[in-house]
Amino acid sequence: MADEIKLRVVLKSPPPGVDYGLQSGQGNPYEVVGKQRSGKGDLKFELQVGTKERVGKSAELDFTGHFVQGKAGDRFFYIDIGTYAGQTDSEWGRRLKIPLRGISKAAAAKAKGKTFETVIAGTGKDGGPSCATPKDFTGWKVKAPLEKSASRKRETSSSGHGPLGAPYTIGK
Repeated sequence: MADEIKLRVVLKSPPPGVDYGLQSGQGNPYEVVGKQRSGKGDLKFELQVGTKERVGKSAELDFTGHFVQGKAGDRFFYIDIGTYAGQTDSEWGRRLKIPLRGISKAAAAKAKGKTFETVIAGTGKDGGPSCATPKDFTGWKVKAPLEKSASRKRETSSSGHGPLGAPYTIGK
């Protein structure tokens, strides 16, 4: 089983004036994709990750792709914030670690053509951008894909496509 699933992260009301972007790759040569600056309201990030059966765990999925970090059973991806997202004049340099737990093989099979969504507080207790692994992470829920609208912003890498060959979609 080698397939892909669509993910959407909604950051609720992050502090304004800060750049955010998905981290593609690991270590120093990573790339920030789909960069957006926070303003009023929420930020939304959509991406696709590969899935495969987890060895020895029949009901669980493992995740693959340029965004995916961590070990099998504890996979995640990062949203880079402030200086980590390339904003040189930011007072913030953080990463938000989004867990990929709680998506079963059965749920992924039922969700064909739909999107797994999670909603995360965008502002931390210190008034700055939320960072690290969200303590209030409630998991992933299946949602319909976002409808295209004129207010939606679409960004792609220089190749015009995301790391898995499909355009990544970022929007407010």
